[in-house]
Amino acid sequence: MVYSKRTPLRDYIFLTIGAVLVSIASQNIYAPAGLVTGGVGGISIMLKRLFGLPLWLSNTIINIPLFIIGYFACGWKFIRRTLYATAVMSVALLLLPEYNLVQDNDLFLQAIFGGIFCGAGSGLVFAALATTGGTDLLAAIIQKKMRHLSIPTITEVLDWSIVIVGIGIFGGVKAMYAVISIYVFSQVSNWILDGLHFAKCAYIISERSKEIADRILTEMDRGVTGIQAKGMYSGNDTEMLYCVISKRETAMLHDIVHAVDPEAFVIVSDVREVHGEGFTR
Repeated sequence: MVYSKRTPLRDYIFLTIGAVLVSIASQNIYAPAGLVTGGVGGISIMLKRLFGLPLWLSNTIINIPLFIIGYFACGWKFIRRTLYATAVMSVALLLLPEYNLVQDNDLFLQAIFGGIFCGAGSGLVFAALATTGGTDLLAAIIQKKMRHLSIPTITEVLDWSIVIVGIGIFGGVKAMYAVISIYVFSQVSNWILDGLHFAKCAYIISERSKEIADRILTEMDRGVTGIQAKGMYSGNDTEMLYCVISKRETAMLHDIVHAVDPEAFVIVSDVREVHGEGFTR
């Protein structure tokens, strides 16, 4: 996740910036291209094409009943930050000029950059423990009555239903570009939430684990943990080493292990976020 000390001020700064970025994606990228990526934004784009309603107006009209229902179903504490984010988004949509950021109407570029703007904005909003309203809020309300379904599952069904409706208005080609944008959106929003603190973790199984651990400690200045393990095929007890390293240290780790024991069994996998000594605090 976005890692910094959580304060109300920080959260509301994130909400403001995030809502503005989502608004730019809707007003200046998705709407001119006719890309429907789900949510109230997708519904607003369809209403603009069919009836000429401005995005800010349809976004407000659709969300008002959802917030009223959400207040009685979930309480004020649940909706207050989402209400703020939705209000900022409606104001931003009102103030932003109807300008196409991608002048040559390149659908691929519009799908990519729409996903980047919308994903970055939504990631900031999610990091502040809120949403921009719409289908996320509706999903939370539905989940109160259908406990066996998760909010992400309900949201996904609602959003894809909107995308399918959009096919009838804007055509199948634009729907396929919308799918590309949805993918970019999910990657960018996850990237914002997970933060930039990516690392690698390594599991090392070797009969010479003590020598390998000593070299990692002295040459790489990284901590190593020994975990007692048992080979289920051989039945022998062994010690498995576990350590977390930065991505650029992966090659150095492989060199150390191979130099000590070329027969060692090594597993290296991604770590999404690391906090502590030697990494971020």
